[in-house]
Amino acid sequence: QVHLVESGGGLVQPGGSLTLSCGASGISFSDYTMGWYRQVPGKQRELVATITSTWTKTYADFVKGRFAIFRVNAESTVYLRMNSLKSEDTAVYYCNGVSDGGNVNLWGQGTQVTISS
Repeated sequence: QVHLVESGGGLVQPGGSLTLSCGASGISFSDYTMGWYRQVPGKQRELVATITSTWTKTYADFVKGRFAIFRVNAESTVYLRMNSLKSEDTAVYYCNGVSDGGNVNLWGQGTQVTISS
């Protein structure tokens, strides 16, 4: 069965850190561009970071220097390390996987990240 499962969300104080993980199953993980998106109520889902099958990384401007995306193909897992968290980072974070051919686009169920003192 094909799916993506996120974990690692939670409540963190401002300035804190959190690492999200997304495990994939049922796909040839190394042939996928993996990404993290986030969404707050009433707003569109927005890109946070992506990493291609050839390890090219992109980041949204609002997370550059604070977040890092990396993948472990042997584990079929993509991670998002988040540092210096701000209240505006509060959102549901979604994992996304797109096959290199572009014909498969997968989403996880999301994990809540709340930044609050």
